[in-house]
Amino acid sequence: MPKHRLLTEFGIGSSLRHQDYTSAAQRALKDALWRNSINLAELFGKPKEAMIIDVEIAVQEPEQVDCDTLASVFPYGQISVTAVKGGLDIPRPVGLPTVIANAAINVSLMLEPKS
Repeated sequence: MPKHRLLTEFGIGSSLRHQDYTSAAQRALKDALWRNSINLAELFGKPKEAMIIDVEIAVQEPEQVDCDTLASVFPYGQISVTAVKGGLDIPRPVGLPTVIANAAINVSLMLEPKS
């Protein structure tokens, strides 16, 4: 059975004062998830655990992102989290820069092709 991407959600999150890339990314994930209900698995007669969830996080310092912490945001599914260069670091007059993270969540299922 081939993998079929069925849904993509986007989110944005920030760390205003602590330059915490993982926190900004976690807020971006929640922004994408908390305003949507992803019921794809049930629509196709599959268990929620069958959902393949590929997450891409964009921040200026991707090596600072704890991908395992981000994967724990999801209550079910087969989770893969990748951090890449992107997002924004916005300098502040005093203190650490504000971090803005972008998240893309792709949800797929293994499905038989239509005949």
